[in-house]
Amino acid sequence: MRLHSLTVQAFGPFGGTEAVDFDALGAGGLFLIHGPTGAGKTSVLDAVCFALYGQVPGVRESARSPRSNHAPPGREPRVTLETTIRGRRLRFSRSPQWERPKKRGSGTTTEKSRIVVTELVDGDWRGLTNRLDEAGQLVGDLLRLSLAQFCQIVLLPQGEFARFLRSGAQERRESLQRLFETGVFADVESWLAEHARSLGRAAGEAEAAVGRVADLVAEFGGAPRPDEDSTDLDALVPWAAELAGVTTATARDAAEVAAATAAERDRARAAVERARETAERQHRHAEAARRAAALGERAAERAAIDAELTAAERAATVLPLLYAVEHRRRQLEKAELAASERRALVGRLADVPDIPAASPGSADAATQAVLDALGAAERDRRDEVARLAHLRDDAERLRALRGEAAAVAARIEAAEGDLAETRRLLAALPGQRTAVADELAAARERAGARDAAVGALELAQGRLAAARACVQLRGQAAAAEQARTRATDEAQLALDELLTVRRQRVEGMAAELAASLAAGAECPVCGAVEHPRPATGGTRPPSAEEEEAAQRVCDAAQERRSRAEAALAALTERLAAAEAAAGELTVPQAEALVRGREEALAEIDTAAAAARRLADRLAELDGTVEHTRAREARLVHEAAELGERRQARKEEAARIAERLDAARGDDPDIAARAARLGAEADLLASAAAALRQRDAAVEELRAAESEAARARTEAGFGTDEAVRDAERTETQRRSLRERARGYDDELAAARAALADPDLAAASRQPAPDVDGARTGLRAAEDAAEWAAAWRDRLAGRAERLTALRAELAARLADSRPARQRHAVADGLARLAAGTSGDNRENVRLSSYVLAARLEQVVAAANDRLAVMSGGRYELRHTVDKAAGDRTRSGGGLGLRVLDSWTGQERDPATLSGGETFVGSLALALGLADVAGQEAGGTDIGTLFVDEGFGTLDEETLDEVLGVLDDLRDGGRAVGVVSHVADLRTRISTRLKVIKTNSGSRLEQTG
Repeated sequence: MRLHSLTVQAFGPFGGTEAVDFDALGAGGLFLIHGPTGAGKTSVLDAVCFALYGQVPGVRESARSPRSNHAPPGREPRVTLETTIRGRRLRFSRSPQWERPKKRGSGTTTEKSRIVVTELVDGDWRGLTNRLDEAGQLVGDLLRLSLAQFCQIVLLPQGEFARFLRSGAQERRESLQRLFETGVFADVESWLAEHARSLGRAAGEAEAAVGRVADLVAEFGGAPRPDEDSTDLDALVPWAAELAGVTTATARDAAEVAAATAAERDRARAAVERARETAERQHRHAEAARRAAALGERAAERAAIDAELTAAERAATVLPLLYAVEHRRRQLEKAELAASERRALVGRLADVPDIPAASPGSADAATQAVLDALGAAERDRRDEVARLAHLRDDAERLRALRGEAAAVAARIEAAEGDLAETRRLLAALPGQRTAVADELAAARERAGARDAAVGALELAQGRLAAARACVQLRGQAAAAEQARTRATDEAQLALDELLTVRRQRVEGMAAELAASLAAGAECPVCGAVEHPRPATGGTRPPSAEEEEAAQRVCDAAQERRSRAEAALAALTERLAAAEAAAGELTVPQAEALVRGREEALAEIDTAAAAARRLADRLAELDGTVEHTRAREARLVHEAAELGERRQARKEEAARIAERLDAARGDDPDIAARAARLGAEADLLASAAAALRQRDAAVEELRAAESEAARARTEAGFGTDEAVRDAERTETQRRSLRERARGYDDELAAARAALADPDLAAASRQPAPDVDGARTGLRAAEDAAEWAAAWRDRLAGRAERLTALRAELAARLADSRPARQRHAVADGLARLAAGTSGDNRENVRLSSYVLAARLEQVVAAANDRLAVMSGGRYELRHTVDKAAGDRTRSGGGLGLRVLDSWTGQERDPATLSGGETFVGSLALALGLADVAGQEAGGTDIGTLFVDEGFGTLDEETLDEVLGVLDDLRDGGRAVGVVSHVADLRTRISTRLKVIKTNSGSRLEQTG
């Protein structure tokens, strides 16, 4: 990595914009950054870190913001760094989060962190990213260094390395871990320890499982475990096998006893069954004899059931007819009630006869006369209703005529109001027209100046465009000037490279010709076919292809320079033309002129629009006058026609009302009279129907009574009451039949039991002793149950012990791999932790790796320490613990100093201040070399050494500066940060940090 330039704005102590040209500073290899204390020397290095990582190193990162307090409130803090990393020319422009004053109102608003990363490709800066995370990923991929590593390798903080030189092993371990990122080895230690603990838990669980099975064997075998504290688990299997064998033999003896008691129990059970069966047969025979005697006593009851069923079946044929008579009688009562109700309603009508009451005979002549009178009265009323229907149209017409008359009257009133309003408008219109005509003349006069105003506006707009173009072209011209300078420099470099290639090619031409010779071929110079002493070259000269490539690069660079010069000339010409067009106006002045011309043109356009509106208004008023006069004539004619129509409607309505009054009689109107007569006709019709239904019900009742009397006589009943007494419901008849069937079935069952030969034979035997047989059975069952339980317990124990012996053997086999794995893992974990007897130095794995890195650092540091100390001192790496280091397995990171003058090793803490600086600087440089290789071979092209030079004498200072000067081999630049005055006379290229009350400034010399 090599730094090219740095620009800071409103950052740290720098309130303005300051720039650093690292290419110029590093041209001599060594440069000095100096200035008074607190001026901001370290802030230059902070800016480099911030541009790359977005952070500043050390405790300064905890500050609220890196923005300068000397900067004006609205100035954005920004750092721009141009650098080359792994052959890629990159530019990082980064701004931190800061509080910007609000554009409107008071207070501030937060501006978030921003970054823009660009890359120089083929002479053009191309954007890579503007995302913070992507920029961080890019820096990490290219540098492969964290911020802490970058500060240790590039910035070389000598003070921290002085502490590193004097510190103990634990402090060195922490520093080296941060730098070399060896946390993976500490993670390996932790993983091994946790892995050993995990396997230990697994082995413990396996052993616990074996113990649990052994406890079960002891429980079921009734014997304690042998040697419970012994770790020899394999001895448990023979012990379990012995217990299982003893228990199995005892179980076989118990099985024989259980079989004998079971046979005795079976014999006792058979004796009880024989006694119970004999007693049960004797009981059944005696019970059958008792039931047969009881049923014989109930024979009369059985005959009564049959008689009751026969009478109920005969009554069932007569009862439906009796129910029909009762139904007809109820229908006659309903018909008589309906006729009575109609009789009362019809009696209110004056011209209708009374309806007679019901008679036992059919309808006689009087009843028929009443029916005829009711029909005549109904027809009269319906005929009159039909006549009144023709007069309903007259009633509707009368209502329509009266509505039309009211509507015409309203229209007459409205027409008279419209006529009065129209005549008022006709009187006011001449005055309005005169006022509008005067306003129109004035507006047309103001709108006549528009063409002149348009020309003035176009002229002002042209000057504004020219002024804006001047601003843009000046920026483009400045950029073009920079591009031309850059193209000129690149063209000159390409030309120098071409000339160098040609010179080297000419110098190596003989060797090139000799390389093209072949045996027997003529020499293109002398023509000889023998070549006894062909020329040879040292290093290979450039080939013709390489010369042609250099020529093409040079031509392309010259072409870019020509294009850049042409572009600059064209922009200069355009800028001159734009300045002439703009006159002396700036952009704000030209904008103000355009606004004034636009406002004047807007006023003229407003007047023109007003003139058009007024002309339209004048034409509208003329049309309104004509329309209003026509409307006046139309309203006069309409009012006359409406008056005549209203009078005609009144006369027709009077004629129709006279006819309707004559036809309605005493009723309110024709509709009411028609409704009343229709209702009376319906009443008369319903009265006649009720009278006919009553007479029909009388005849139906007489026929039903005759049919019921005939059926009762045929069934053998004298009265209706006898029929109803014999009536039984279907449920009652079903119950009687079931009682008869039950009696018959029970009698048959008793006779069958008495005829059974087994029951008869049992009845002749003496009564058996069932209770005695059952007592013997209970005793035999108790003995058999106890023997079977004892047999089952012993068999279960024997089976369980056999299974436990097999399980115990399996558990032991399963636990062996876990115990073996734990033994291996525990040994590895203790070895990596430095606590194993095999680790003679008691060094942890992470400390061992760091010790190897430290040994590399010491080797690289001694190369420079030998020069800076005049060959007196040499650093020694030791695996011994440092004094006061109490940690176990903490060795491997010790440092000693060999003094060649005395031949003795010393503790670094005994070195003087100057000696400590030299040693720490050597460590820093060695660490930078080793860490750079660790980071993937990152080439550090720019280094900084911070402070500490004030402790050196003049001779040592020369030697230190000589070592630093040697670092520029390979193009490396070294910056010394110091306020020591003597360094200014020794280092000619300097960057001075000047402290003022308005913020620090930078001044570059040399």
